[in-house]
Amino acid sequence: MLNGKQTRHLTLPLWKALIKYVDGQKRAEQQLKASEENFRVLAETVPQFVWTAQPDGSHEYTNQRWRDYTGFTPERVQRWDDLQFLHPDDRAMNQALWRHALDTGERFECEGRLRNGQTGVYRWVLTRAMPVRDEAGQIIKWFGTCTDIEDQKRIEEALRQSQERVNALMNSNIIGINVIEGEQIVDANDTFLRMTGYNREDLRAGCINVMHMTAPEDRAQTQQAHQELAVRQALTPYEKEYICQDGSRLPVLVGGVVLQHDPFQALGFVLDNSAHKELEQRKDHFLGMASHELKTPIASLMLQTQLLRKQLAKQDIQNADRALSRMESQLNAVTRLVGELLDLSKIQAGKLEHAQETVNLGDVLQEVIEIMQQTQTTHAIVVHHAEHPPLLIGNKDRLGQVLLNLISNAIKYSPGANTIEVAIETSEESVILSVCDHGIGIPREQREKIFERFYRAVAPYQHAFPGLGMGLYIASEIVKHHRGTITVESEMGKGSTFHVTLPRKSP
Repeated sequence: MLNGKQTRHLTLPLWKALIKYVDGQKRAEQQLKASEENFRVLAETVPQFVWTAQPDGSHEYTNQRWRDYTGFTPERVQRWDDLQFLHPDDRAMNQALWRHALDTGERFECEGRLRNGQTGVYRWVLTRAMPVRDEAGQIIKWFGTCTDIEDQKRIEEALRQSQERVNALMNSNIIGINVIEGEQIVDANDTFLRMTGYNREDLRAGCINVMHMTAPEDRAQTQQAHQELAVRQALTPYEKEYICQDGSRLPVLVGGVVLQHDPFQALGFVLDNSAHKELEQRKDHFLGMASHELKTPIASLMLQTQLLRKQLAKQDIQNADRALSRMESQLNAVTRLVGELLDLSKIQAGKLEHAQETVNLGDVLQEVIEIMQQTQTTHAIVVHHAEHPPLLIGNKDRLGQVLLNLISNAIKYSPGANTIEVAIETSEESVILSVCDHGIGIPREQREKIFERFYRAVAPYQHAFPGLGMGLYIASEIVKHHRGTITVESEMGKGSTFHVTLPRKSP
């Protein structure tokens, strides 16, 4: 400032310049104050948390929203990398990025979870800070904001989970999935391609057409289903057959939903229905076989009854006795068949009786062999006894039924042999029963199916054997109820050996 003596020597122009300078300074100070006030008003108005920091990162200002939420003032938080209010899992990343920004002068941006000082609940925020520079390019301040992105994060997480569920569905090895535009399949998962025999190249080349791969007799139904889909947005599942890439047929169960209308696009779901169809065919075959198997012994029984009546009328007791014996044999066959049918229905209803008692499996085997040898004279049953009594806790009658079924099967499927071998081994924990024949054997591809209901293992070139495919199924269910296992080893033309392992203690 000029003193009084200096001001007396100032000329008028200098006076005017001085006054103008002083007025400029005042206006600049007023503008700075107004600017700072406008900044504070703006900072207190916006929904974000607003803060400023000095060039070294030291905090100097936070808006009221920040203070209300975190409970911290600039005096309590010296630097942004002193992040007491951030989630522990997010602190390291924020500290590293903030220090990088201070070292390079680059913009700072980072996501993290900010703790509410009153409730202790964390919410996701996006923090950004920009450097403010002077005319020389030196950083004089950092201006930062924190924007609440909790809802965005929740949406992203929901979308991620939804995408994971979609991916799990698309990667399913059970459900075939395809995307249809009109009649053309434009996308599909690996399961659908594997089911139908097509590949990704066929898909990209546009070679998979819904109508073309539908069996001719099912095309009208498929066309109707597509019309239903367009109207109702969803398709009631229906059965049809695909013509696979190799020309084979595949029974399927098909459903679908509309994805979009312009262009029309639908998502199809396909289940392999061949196992169900095969079971239905087995049931149909079973009914036919059951009728035949029941008809034969009953017809023979009727014939023998008529013969007996005539013989008794002539008082020929010797011939009558022979006829009665034959009648008894056929009656036994009918009785056993009816018993298997009843057992089958009980198994399906979960009502097969299994009274528990101490059982000597050797004694049960001897009783079964005596019964078998009375009716079966073609095969000798050779028994290899265990060193110790094969005692276990189980149901004597049901275990006898297992032995009867296995030995009967062994005799039936070894017409060219004359010996069946039965062995029993014991240990502290279990009893192992083996039934070995020297017959036709079981094809490898059928060995896992022979314990299924109604399944009969017969090679295409073999003649038909009598039976309904129930004996091994019933035997396996009885063994399962005793907490045991039943397996088979076989070689075509050399025979089969069934192994039954039963625990010695009760369930």
